[in-house]
Amino acid sequence: MKKENWYKFLFAVSGLLVVGFIIRVIADYIQYDPVATSFPFYATLLLRSVEFILPCIITFVIAIILKKKYST
Repeated sequence: MKKENWYKFLFAVSGLLVVGFIIRVIADYIQYDPVATSFPFYATLLLRSVEFILPCIITFVIAIILKKKYST
C-alpha cells in the first residue's frame, strides 16, 4: 500500500469501530436485565465507549494528520 493511502485505511478502521460500537451496545441492551444486574446501563455504555470510541478518535486524528501531511 502506498504511503498516500494509509489515511484512507485509517478512516475505514475508524468507521468500523463506530459500527462495532453501535452493534455491541445494541447487543448489550438486548441482554441487559436491570433486576439481575447491580450496575446501571450507562456504566456499560461508558465501558464500551472506552473500548470502541477512544480508539476510533485516535485513529481518526492520525488519519487527518496523515492526510494533511501527504496532501501538500
